[in-house]
Amino acid sequence: MTAKLSCRHVWKLFGEGARSFLAANPSPDADLLAASDLVGAVRDVNLDVAEGEIFVIMGLSGSGKSTLVRCLSRLIEPSAGEILFNGENLLAADEKRMIEIRRHQMGMVFQHFALLPHLSVLDNVAFPLSIQGIARDRREARAREMIDLVGLTGREASFPRQLSGGQQQRVGIARSLAVEPELWFLDEPFSALDPLIRREMQDEFLRLQSKLKKTIVFITHDFDEAIRLADRIAIMKDGEIVQTGTPEDIVLNPATDYVREFTRDVAKAKVVSVGSLMKPGTAEGRPRVPAVTRIAEAARLFSDGETLEVVDAAGAPLGRLERRDVADLMLRG
Repeated sequence: MTAKLSCRHVWKLFGEGARSFLAANPSPDADLLAASDLVGAVRDVNLDVAEGEIFVIMGLSGSGKSTLVRCLSRLIEPSAGEILFNGENLLAADEKRMIEIRRHQMGMVFQHFALLPHLSVLDNVAFPLSIQGIARDRREARAREMIDLVGLTGREASFPRQLSGGQQQRVGIARSLAVEPELWFLDEPFSALDPLIRREMQDEFLRLQSKLKKTIVFITHDFDEAIRLADRIAIMKDGEIVQTGTPEDIVLNPATDYVREFTRDVAKAKVVSVGSLMKPGTAEGRPRVPAVTRIAEAARLFSDGETLEVVDAAGAPLGRLERRDVADLMLRG
């Protein structure tokens, strides 16, 4: 996979003299930071985000995930390290270049919608295009496309105060997509919504990604949300990434006690794929299930038999899934 975004030894320290401190102490531990009156919000982060994947960064409040995503876009200046976007080191880019990248190549959606209250839905979505100097007819045409994409056709003339929370967040998503970003940052975009609307927005997000194939960095503290959306997950604690992997890797093979505790209550059937539980052989004539399907979803297909046929994305047989193996996994939690 081609890396769209890479971090190499990224640090963000809060406190006086952070840069000179790191120059003299390239790998400080927590005790040395505390003794120097410095706070390690992001500590020696290394990661690669592949083109077209949903990369979820998660952790508890104060773990550093939101600070990290702001470092990735240089809304906050890192104290040290290297951030590569399409091979270009963003930390070497001047302010003019960063403004150009943010306007044309990056999209951002945050927990708080930050819609402009005096502008209509149409004008809110078109706003970043007006900043780029695009002519009104072109930007409004693009805005209407994005409004239709997020399911708000007919609300173009509405103002934010006339919309529900979920509708406001859809406007925020449409606005961020209007510039056709290569890289999309979403920092807890659904956490302010009630559970039902949140689930609907997750469905909408997955629908959009199936069409758009964006490279996405998604921040959340909700593990259920992470395993539902992520291709890969990075778990942060005290500014460090303690494990990176697929949802299945992290649940089945936690690297630390912290990760084990974090994933303790996750039902394995929600995470484990059919391909991981299938056996060699065939099940011709039985219901078919793609190998990437989660066990919890596949379990519903055992209507009148003991076996399902497992297939790849093209429909070619790969193996078989047996009811008793699914039952054993679900009983283990």
